[in-house]
Amino acid sequence: MKENIHPNYHKVIFTDAVSGFSFLSSSTKTSNEKMLWKDGKEYPVIKVDISSDTHPFYTGRQKFAEAGGRVDKFKKKYNM
Repeated sequence: MKENIHPNYHKVIFTDAVSGFSFLSSSTKTSNEKMLWKDGKEYPVIKVDISSDTHPFYTGRQKFAEAGGRVDKFKKKYNM
């Protein structure tokens, strides 16, 4: 394998911007912002818009699409 071509892989804290839920994982991404984790060590923090704490699939708060198709929508629109 060629040396010095792979990005640095290290521990980071991912934080959900909506709920504040955080988890420690490994990533090649980094950040200047750091946060103290439960183990007493400081890690870079990466803020994410959505995580398993707020995603509708995991929370069970899914919105279901209307069951009708195009014809049903057309008939409803023109009162047929």
